[in-house]
Amino acid sequence: MNTYSFIKSIRLLCLTGIFLMTSLGMSWAGVTYFQTKALAGDGTYSMLRRYQLDGHRCNFDQFYQLNSIDKNTGLRAGRLYSLPIQVYDFDGRTIRSTIGNNDWNTAVRIRDYNLALVNMGLLEANYDKSLKLLVPHHIQNCENETINIASPVATDPEELVNTSKISETDGVSSSGGRRLFPIFGTEYAYTPLASTKLRGKVFYVVGGHGGPDPGAIGQRGDYRLCEDEYAYDVALRLCRNLIANGATAYMINRDPDDGIRNDKFLECDTDEVIWGDIRQSSNQKVRLTQRSDVINELYEKHRLQGVTDQKVVVIHVDSRSQSQRTDLFFYHHPSSESGRELARQMQRIMRQKYRRYRSNGEYHGTVTARDLHMLRECKPTSVYIELANIRNTTDQQRIIIQRNRELLADWMLEGLMNEDSDD
Repeated sequence: MNTYSFIKSIRLLCLTGIFLMTSLGMSWAGVTYFQTKALAGDGTYSMLRRYQLDGHRCNFDQFYQLNSIDKNTGLRAGRLYSLPIQVYDFDGRTIRSTIGNNDWNTAVRIRDYNLALVNMGLLEANYDKSLKLLVPHHIQNCENETINIASPVATDPEELVNTSKISETDGVSSSGGRRLFPIFGTEYAYTPLASTKLRGKVFYVVGGHGGPDPGAIGQRGDYRLCEDEYAYDVALRLCRNLIANGATAYMINRDPDDGIRNDKFLECDTDEVIWGDIRQSSNQKVRLTQRSDVINELYEKHRLQGVTDQKVVVIHVDSRSQSQRTDLFFYHHPSSESGRELARQMQRIMRQKYRRYRSNGEYHGTVTARDLHMLRECKPTSVYIELANIRNTTDQQRIIIQRNRELLADWMLEGLMNEDSDD
């Protein structure tokens, strides 16, 4: 029998019953694999990402093999697919005795994986209660093999993956499993996972203005300060913080050259694009609509995947009379109660920080309702932040000093992570 005939025979056997359905999955060659239904808009990449399997090329290869499809085959919404996750009957003692592997570190990774799926609502109960232990294919077969963001895996036609059309969270390199995100620049590309507190949450971070519009302009000595450059640097730092704590995060305005920068004076340029390599319109209304449309498209995609917590954070630098000092302040849309509460929580964190770190302990940042496009037209809960008065020499220090930009991003993160806490 030639190779073609053999493969054809194997496929025929699969279709006529070698795969046996079970309550948790499908049995293949004596091994039971976990199954899940494809959601509307799902591709292979998004399905594997939902189950934290996207960082390993071998998971994709196993997925194609288990489902007898090739890498260019689209997924059908509502159809069950076998994931590269083995299902074991937990023996009630230990993970090691259940899987027949005495390696402690392997057991810890499997334990953490099961707990993560429970915390994300993908499993109803942990293995010690359900007596079903899930073991991802890569943990026992290819733990050190990760996907290089420079050479992304091929996915199905609906979800073309490249470095400009994925969330920052998708950037995983093959360098010893290191988490590399090129958007943050060479120095900050490596972003270790500090916690999983924001796992299952999606954030859209928007640095104000950009492209043909530099925003407000300030002057400090011989240097011109462009609003979009400083807003973008703080936005990048915030995005990195979100990813470091397990969130899925998108930089909506993107600069192909400027990662996180530590200089006081950031060079003004006009090469920023919108997520998806969309060239920014010279018309302000169109430019804003481009951003809100991209966010809403991504919002619907994640909503259909079951994500219930999505937020937009828009960062600007204000421009007022040169003599007027301002503290960092917030806007929300008049009709958004969730936006108001988010803004108030972030304001409370800022007040606490200023009370502790400012010499006089005072903070005068406000929360105000405004009918702005990015607050009105974006579907997720949105907050709009003004960092400083770019024309005031004292306020300028809040944005030109690298450490201050870093603290602003850190304190914003704290506000986003503590939405329900009291003052």
